[in-house]
Amino acid sequence: MRARDVLSYSFSAIKLRKLRAGLTTLGVVIGIAAIVALLSISQGLQSTITTQLQRGFATNTLIVTAGGGGGFGAGGGFGGGGDSGFQLLVNDTQAIDGLPNVDRSVAIIQRAVTVSFGGTNRTGTVTGVDFVAYLDIYGDTFKASNGTIPILPTNDSIVVGKRVVDPRLNGTTIAGVNDPISLTWINVRANATITLSENITAVLEEIGSFASVGPSDSGIYIPISQAQTLFETNECAMIIVQLKSSDQAVIDNATSAIKNLFSGEVSVISATAVLGIISNIFSVIELFLGGIAAISLVVAGIGIMNIMIVSLMERTREIGILKALGTKSRTVLLIFLSEAVIIGVIGGAIGIGLGWVLANVVAIVFRGGGAFAGNQAAVNGGMTITPILTPTVFLGAMAFGIGVSVIFALYPAWRASKLKPVDALRYE
Repeated sequence: MRARDVLSYSFSAIKLRKLRAGLTTLGVVIGIAAIVALLSISQGLQSTITTQLQRGFATNTLIVTAGGGGGFGAGGGFGGGGDSGFQLLVNDTQAIDGLPNVDRSVAIIQRAVTVSFGGTNRTGTVTGVDFVAYLDIYGDTFKASNGTIPILPTNDSIVVGKRVVDPRLNGTTIAGVNDPISLTWINVRANATITLSENITAVLEEIGSFASVGPSDSGIYIPISQAQTLFETNECAMIIVQLKSSDQAVIDNATSAIKNLFSGEVSVISATAVLGIISNIFSVIELFLGGIAAISLVVAGIGIMNIMIVSLMERTREIGILKALGTKSRTVLLIFLSEAVIIGVIGGAIGIGLGWVLANVVAIVFRGGGAFAGNQAAVNGGMTITPILTPTVFLGAMAFGIGVSVIFALYPAWRASKLKPVDALRYE
């Protein structure tokens, strides 16, 4: 029997038992859909986070924080673990600027405040920064869509991110340039409440980055001199260092020089190291999610075996007639395996389509803070996840669906091929 005849016969057998074949295919569909949906969302999330981190972390920058307690990459971590009481000061930028391979550095002062404008009160983070140096480092993202970022900022200059005045980024603004805004900070040490009331100088273009280092849509920015006065401190949360190159050797040398400058009392974070670790984490997550989804496909495979064994029992006389007519055992084996392949192909195709649809539905539901997260989530900064269906996932899911179907059909097919014509014809 030719290959085309085998496939035709197998397809006819499936059509003859539509309900049973449909239930068998459904198991494959569910398993493949789960794999595709989980991996598409995972890869989309990885792409979104990587893109936003690349916008928030310039690849030729280092982030210096107080404390030498290890962490990411070459030379440091995300904040220290030391108890030496070391403080990173605004004027420390002058010493860092004198190091080899350093282009410029900028100190960052950050405090959590209550933001009042447009009849609303929210919690936000105020960042005190040298506008000129910040523009040099983040010129692609620290750009105004309305108003003007002052080159020579005065103490009444307040720049806000897009999401501050347009919480859902849908064009519905609750404030704009020249509108009043109040920042209220509670000084716990002095047991005092300090309020700064000024007008908005500029609104940034939509950035999309949620990184706490570079500009963000939910950020509020004031001149660093104003931050020193408002918060009564010269201590900074971090210093961002722009290097002359993003070459790994330059990053390593600058990291060592900065740590030596402060006698190991600081941690230095490399943006490239952070991105590399994020990528490795997501690789593990994808493997874990794929394994969980594969369990459902294995369960579907057991169902395939069970149904094909039942089908074998019902078709024993049919097999006996085929063998009595001269059909070889190998051909009987191929007929049953072909049925499994057809089920795997149909189930895989439908499962991939369904998984892609489910991934997009999930992405829409949780976009921008999500339908269940409320307005505050949107204000604090949601992110848009675009599911990604790579050729690897597509082909892998299809191959996995077919493979599971065939593997679990091997035993029933082998049993069918070994039936003796006489015994099969006598079977009731």
